[in-house]
Amino acid sequence: MSDKELLELAAKAAGYEDIDFECEVKYYAKGYDENGAVIAWWNPLTDDGDALRLAVKLELLIDAIGISAGVRYSSENGYDVWLYEKHENHNNDPYAATRRAIVRAAAEIGRGME
Repeated sequence: MSDKELLELAAKAAGYEDIDFECEVKYYAKGYDENGAVIAWWNPLTDDGDALRLAVKLELLIDAIGISAGVRYSSENGYDVWLYEKHENHNNDPYAATRRAIVRAAAEIGRGME
């Protein structure tokens, strides 16, 4: 799944309907002013604040575990699901691994809503 697809499903899970995925640079547009200029950007794969807000909105449990990041969410059938991202797959950056684990969990929630 591409990053864009992950983000689209994550946004769906969070109920974000105002994100423009056609305006693709490094971030995706979230809101425009009266002149059509972007007033905010969104990309929880690269922005810690966006990732944290997404995790809080979806009530995800985040666990930094040694060399990986884990995120737990409740699936539609009531089972707890854990997703892990190894730091080594993200240039040993624990923050990048955690952001991706959050977005992956959000995307799985969004996929269940389809």
